[in-house]
Amino acid sequence: MTKKVIPLIDSRSFLRPSPPPALPSILETPTGLIADELGRPLHDLRISVTDRCNFRCVYCMPRAVFDKDYAFLPHTALLSFEEITRLASLFIAHGVHKIRLTGGEPLLRKHIETLIAMLSALKTPDGKELDLTLTTNGSLLAKKAQALKDAGLKRVTVSLDALDENIFQRMNDADFPVAEVLHGLEVAHQVGLGPIKVNMVVKRGVNDQEILPMARYFKNTPYILRFIEYMDVGASNGWKMDEVVPSAEVARLIQTELPMHPVAANYLGETAQRWRYADGVGEVGLISSVTQAFCHDCSRARLSTEGKLYTCLFASAGHDLRALLRSECSDPEISSVIGQLWRARDDRYSELRTQHTEGLAATRKKVEMSYIGG
Repeated sequence: MTKKVIPLIDSRSFLRPSPPPALPSILETPTGLIADELGRPLHDLRISVTDRCNFRCVYCMPRAVFDKDYAFLPHTALLSFEEITRLASLFIAHGVHKIRLTGGEPLLRKHIETLIAMLSALKTPDGKELDLTLTTNGSLLAKKAQALKDAGLKRVTVSLDALDENIFQRMNDADFPVAEVLHGLEVAHQVGLGPIKVNMVVKRGVNDQEILPMARYFKNTPYILRFIEYMDVGASNGWKMDEVVPSAEVARLIQTELPMHPVAANYLGETAQRWRYADGVGEVGLISSVTQAFCHDCSRARLSTEGKLYTCLFASAGHDLRALLRSECSDPEISSVIGQLWRARDDRYSELRTQHTEGLAATRKKVEMSYIGG
């Protein structure tokens, strides 16, 4: 019998109850523009709608930890669609223009299209539509794509870590074929969920040999391929620095066969460095959270499955907004709390980790990616 691997740090420590944020003595009226202590505006909100997933990816939900006995959150702990929409409207009033639904695997949340329809009806203070997106492993995308589009979803990002069947299954530890993910991409494109991005997390010694095959495959397609450095999110994935393939190395490898050049970001705070092929056909993104930290212009807040606000992907603790919702606090009260928390934000974990990798990454307790989304 294989001995179960127990992580060095309690992988569920972030779920322990914490007191709700204190209500400010003076309520504020949101202006649509707010900045944290480092001058970074609030622009993006990522909402995790479930902590469950049908994959067991080695960098997110390794099976040794997330096994058949793992206790996922009960349904009553999850924010309802009405609660999510209410909080989203308060974040929008503070300047959020982009909302991304994540998980776990968000398409496992029953009737997710109902939530999408509720969110798509929201407007920014200047009357603009939200940039409403979703990240998925693609396993249910072919089945759900049309309903998602009809509900108001703008586009999707699909995780795909290899084209080779054996390597793909080594990464996701699930008996699911690559062809089904590729079919989901095709259906999503056909119904108009685009531009579609394809995310590949690169882990040295596991799937790094798939970098060039992925680049070749997606070059002449409508999809934007992005390579993500393997990150130390949470406490359960056994992260080691020597398993990181730096984005600069990825770029050099692709350039040996497919010349490309860097292009400007689409907007301030974009996580991926954009590259375009020299012949003008196709685009690649490089997300370098480990080797080239982009904390300095991070504009993302994260709302967990059970309603905790996290101001950083690598946060140690969240702020319990669900407690405020369910204690009948008013919108102005909750809005003022959100404003207060964002203004106090000074997170820059990736910059600190870059300088002090060994000690900081090994000892700091961090929220799990499956609970907060990527």
